[in-house]
Amino acid sequence: MKGRKILIGITGSIAAYKIPHLVRLLIKAGAEVKVLMTPSATQFVSPLVLSTLSKNRVLVDITNGHDWENHVMLGRWADLFLIAPASCNSISKMANGLCDNLVLAVYLSATCPVMIAPAMDEDMWHHASTVRNLGMLRSYGNHVLESEYGELASGLTGMGRMLEPEQLLLEIEQVLAKPLRLSGKKALVSAGPTYENLDPVRFIGNYSSGKMGIALAEALANEGCTVELVLGPVAQIPQHPHIHVTSVRSANDMYEACMHYFSESDITIMAAAVADYTPVDVSDAKIKKQASEFELKLKKTTDILKSLGAIKKNNQTLIGFALENRDEKQYALKKLHEKNADAIVMNSLNDAGAGFAGDTNKITIFEKDGTETSYDLKSKTAVAKDIVEKIITWKK
Repeated sequence: MKGRKILIGITGSIAAYKIPHLVRLLIKAGAEVKVLMTPSATQFVSPLVLSTLSKNRVLVDITNGHDWENHVMLGRWADLFLIAPASCNSISKMANGLCDNLVLAVYLSATCPVMIAPAMDEDMWHHASTVRNLGMLRSYGNHVLESEYGELASGLTGMGRMLEPEQLLLEIEQVLAKPLRLSGKKALVSAGPTYENLDPVRFIGNYSSGKMGIALAEALANEGCTVELVLGPVAQIPQHPHIHVTSVRSANDMYEACMHYFSESDITIMAAAVADYTPVDVSDAKIKKQASEFELKLKKTTDILKSLGAIKKNNQTLIGFALENRDEKQYALKKLHEKNADAIVMNSLNDAGAGFAGDTNKITIFEKDGTETSYDLKSKTAVAKDIVEKIITWKK
């Protein structure tokens, strides 16, 4: 940490009381620290205390008399910008590009890595809008820290407690010391569902949200990969600068896009939920409800993973996903060998918290050399990091 420049942005949360101790730890470790605060943050911790500890003037307002604080230069000065505590309100503003205070202005213009330490009550932490906003912030390339389980300001006990100063220091040290271990590599990731049209208004689809594949794309990009993300119809589109998104709709669209990018890819992860069958005939007009029964003839779609495995080179890593609800291991191993993959990531619909749409997953990785590694239930962001860590060990 010696000589490192750390910028801290404090927003309006009771967890701000932890920041003076963090500043002392950073100074003791040899870092140079500057502190920004939102106006509401000054109600929770004294700017004078932070100024004294950091040995730098604490900035609160964009303007100071006839002068303005150069938010652009602040974002360029720092080696890392930590926003802690990041309140639910500030997280929402950051996710949606609002800019009504100095902390947000610096965040939007920062060129250094940004780390966000959320702090809020448990119900706010689990609210769908907060989950979405944190996902958006991750997709922008920010380092979003998990909250802790513990005592909250409301008097309740649960998730939402900000990490302690010692843990924040460790996270900062890890980010600043961390090399981009996949720098120069190219990755291909498929994610989301496919929609197979029946007529102009109806389709056959599935419940995939694309969250797992998007988390994988972001985890790869954060390790220096240039990522081609072939993405089915989903609500969330990642904005990470190292991720290029190709939006597709049908299984055939996804097949063609994956075949196009595969030859240049060092790492390929097929995480999409691709339709196994598609209608033989697609009606040009909306199908009317007439007979009491309706027969639909389907044909197999092209197996993308198998097609890629057939042309895979020795220097390419190919990983598939297997979502099963019976004989899980048997089907995963069969898929691994039949499709010439290097590994299969299996998850089971029988495991609570795993599968489509949710924010958590529980996986087992089967490798072609027979290695089997199981993981506990985790957030999909954490699962993606586990998978990427595996890939890094293979690439050494």
